[in-house]
Amino acid sequence: MQVPSQRTDPIETPPLKGAAARTHALMVATARDMMRAGQSPSVSEVAEAAGVSRSTAYRYFPTLADMLRAVVAEALGPILDWDDGATGAARIDDLYRTAFPRLFEHEATFRAALRQSLDAAAEDSTLGRGHRRRLLQSATQDLDISAEDRMRLNQALSLTFGVEAMIVLKDIWGLSEEEALETALWAAQAMVAATVRHRGED
Repeated sequence: MQVPSQRTDPIETPPLKGAAARTHALMVATARDMMRAGQSPSVSEVAEAAGVSRSTAYRYFPTLADMLRAVVAEALGPILDWDDGATGAARIDDLYRTAFPRLFEHEATFRAALRQSLDAAAEDSTLGRGHRRRLLQSATQDLDISAEDRMRLNQALSLTFGVEAMIVLKDIWGLSEEEALETALWAAQAMVAATVRHRGED
């Protein structure tokens, strides 16, 4: 989904309250709407559109990458707290069936964030990593495989999970949302089966 996640090790900060929370939400909503309209706004441009001073805006979002993370996190919503309690391969199935409908629902936001993140990547090479990595690590956490195989599996699963996979399946192959989900999940399940089979051959 990791569309768009998201430092590898996010820094925990206290939740904003009152006027600060409202200003932050206004900035995120303004950035989201501008991006969905086809723009690639800077932090200062979002501040101007939202009627917020530049100095205030940069306190919330010191860099463009910080702002993109916030927009993506809002769009991801409940996916960030995902953990259905399932075990084994069923966890992967549930993660995909939870995440992809959200990707479809907020598709325009994720596409815009991905497009703009390509420009921000040089500024912050960690952009977009954290959420996807954490979710996939959680989804495979209780598979009976080695740490090395788990890492390789998570790396492979990242190719089928997130906005990039959705774009490939919908734009290149012309799949419907349901077909895109089922194809991504089929690929994920095949990778899990291959990894487990590899364990048995060692």
